[in-house]
Amino acid sequence: MAELTTPDVAIDGATVSEKPPVRTRGEIAKRGLSSPWASLVAVILAVVWTIPTAGLLVTSFRPSLDINKTGWWTVFTNPDFTLDNYKQVLDTSQTSSLTPYLINSIVITIPAVLLPILLACLAAYAFAWTKFKGKNVLFVAVFALQVVPIQVTLLPLLTLYVKLHLNGTFWAIWLSHTMFGLPLAIFLLHNFMREIPGELIEAARVDGAGHVTIFFRMMLPMLKPALAAFGIYQFLWVWNDLLVALTFAGPGTATAPMTKFLFDLTGSRGNAWYLLSAGAFVSMIIPVIVFLSLQRYFVRGLLAGSVKG
Repeated sequence: MAELTTPDVAIDGATVSEKPPVRTRGEIAKRGLSSPWASLVAVILAVVWTIPTAGLLVTSFRPSLDINKTGWWTVFTNPDFTLDNYKQVLDTSQTSSLTPYLINSIVITIPAVLLPILLACLAAYAFAWTKFKGKNVLFVAVFALQVVPIQVTLLPLLTLYVKLHLNGTFWAIWLSHTMFGLPLAIFLLHNFMREIPGELIEAARVDGAGHVTIFFRMMLPMLKPALAAFGIYQFLWVWNDLLVALTFAGPGTATAPMTKFLFDLTGSRGNAWYLLSAGAFVSMIIPVIVFLSLQRYFVRGLLAGSVKG
């Protein structure tokens, strides 16, 4: 049986056995993902993933009678489009207007994003760069809160809010989203802070800087990727939330977000369900703008602390 041997190469009169180059896992994966077959599979998946969204977009421009009778794919043989759905959704004089609920969603989302970021920054700095008794145990406890289902906390929180006369107000929704978002925010920001070289902190302390100066003048400017990553995640979660809104928001348009409005279109007011597609696309505008403006920080912030040198 013939044996495979590596060719010998002569260098300065000496014979050296030439070995084939060793490829790393990253190079192998990169070569596999950049192959034509992988590109074809990616294109097919993208098309399949986009078809339902395209159908929803087409449906949002169809008349209500056509929506009730035929599917969106019939536009290829019988094209008929109208803007009446969007006019009815955005007209504040209509009972099916999305505008008051859209304003409530903005009022709910902005504080529900800023409050956990503010509290998590302070807590993450304390866990990362200060020493106090029981720090590690407390950090593990905060991290473990991420696995607690939200449904477990709804009844105790509702009981507490009723006693404090907060149920049905924006405060109940703000506090709930802040509590639910804090464990992930603290964990993410803590990992990012730990990547900052300790020599910088020690140099600042030698120069007389205290914790407040170090936090505001050193940490916050370097935390932009992590803050943007969590900000996007929290914004999308709060904006699209329905469970917290159904539990703590009051009836009517006082504090209910637009997710509750979209839910009502197929629920108790199911006679206007044909407006669901138009309302869904109106509600997508602000999240898309936020994500596209901060997406360059998203992956960098999520990967913070995943690799240690």
